[in-house]
Amino acid sequence: MFHHFLAYAAFHASRWLPRAQRLRFQIILVIFVVVVLAPQLYVLTRQVQVFISMPRSSRYCQQPLLSNLIAFIILSFIATGFAVALTLMDPVPASFRVAFHLFGVVSFTQGLCTTLFTLQAADCAWTTTELYYLSLVLSWACILSAVFYMFRGCFWFVGKMWPNWVKEMCLWSNV
Repeated sequence: MFHHFLAYAAFHASRWLPRAQRLRFQIILVIFVVVVLAPQLYVLTRQVQVFISMPRSSRYCQQPLLSNLIAFIILSFIATGFAVALTLMDPVPASFRVAFHLFGVVSFTQGLCTTLFTLQAADCAWTTTELYYLSLVLSWACILSAVFYMFRGCFWFVGKMWPNWVKEMCLWSNV
């Protein structure tokens, strides 16, 4: 859910700004994308260099962390596209929303795979150190974003079941 969360956060952050100032936000968004993608691409290039130069037995990792990282980078580029498109569209079409939420399902699946592969790859901390620790960081990012969506889903559910409950609670706080 990490990729879906990044695009979701960019969408809602851009809505706080007037339309005339969204170009500045998109420049900040590009800088943020570089910050998010740079470690992933760095570890990918390091792993490719290490895999080419070292003997096969010393670079062995039982889990497919490198393939998972490549899929994670691809989803990062797709999330960037969604983030830019969502900040440009003012009324977001329903078909685009459906595509974005389907991307959220794919992002959740990728986060689950990342977490499971990392949990099973404790031996890879010695053979492919950078790849293992990046996978660990990305796993925690996926877990934290899934927790965010769990809380958001709970609030959505409460809002649907008891529509005026939040308003009533706010009225009691002023007394």
